[in-house]
Amino acid sequence: MIGGTGTKRALIDKANVTVVVAVSIATFVTMFSLVSCKALLSQRAYQSRVIQAQEKARDQLLENVQNVEALNKSYEVFAQENPNVIGGSSTGSGERDGDNPRIVLDALPSKYDFPALTTSLEKLIKAEGLGITSITGTDDEVAQQGVPASNEPQPVEIPFKVGVLGNYDAVQKLLLVFEHSIRPFKINQLEFKASESGALTVDISADSYYQPERGFEFKTEVVK
Repeated sequence: MIGGTGTKRALIDKANVTVVVAVSIATFVTMFSLVSCKALLSQRAYQSRVIQAQEKARDQLLENVQNVEALNKSYEVFAQENPNVIGGSSTGSGERDGDNPRIVLDALPSKYDFPALTTSLEKLIKAEGLGITSITGTDDEVAQQGVPASNEPQPVEIPFKVGVLGNYDAVQKLLLVFEHSIRPFKINQLEFKASESGALTVDISADSYYQPERGFEFKTEVVK
């Protein structure tokens, strides 16, 4: 009986061990399967996002390629318009002549150049028969060279002051020239001084503008 009881107990212990081992293996397999499924689902979702991003980039590239021809044709039409956008000849060499692309570039230069601005002002003023008493302003070229490129550049003010001397009619014509100039001017302040001889001195505080070149940024997008 004693031997039989010991044998039964040994068999029970062996069975318990077998059950524990079986349960442990089953638990491990189940957990491994769950973790593997989660990893596979996460990988599948990630690959799906990558594919969507690639398809979006591909569609945008195809659209850009298709638009190139239409853009070239539009540019050619714009460049060949005669008269040009300010009423001059597209092939002439007068003050209001020139093709539209050149006019646009002259209207809003892509580089900061204060000396070029003063030269333009001298030309405009002398064309109206006025004398120049002063042209002043701050040459901010060093600071403007540090402006970073942008995909959406905005016009930048170039403040200046100019003093002119002449009769009333010539001064009035000069203000109209500023108003209709290819290059934009914003008059901020006018100060008139008349002498006994009838000469009129006018001090003008104004702004012109330039717009930095548009920059194209190529970047790599990380899909998360």
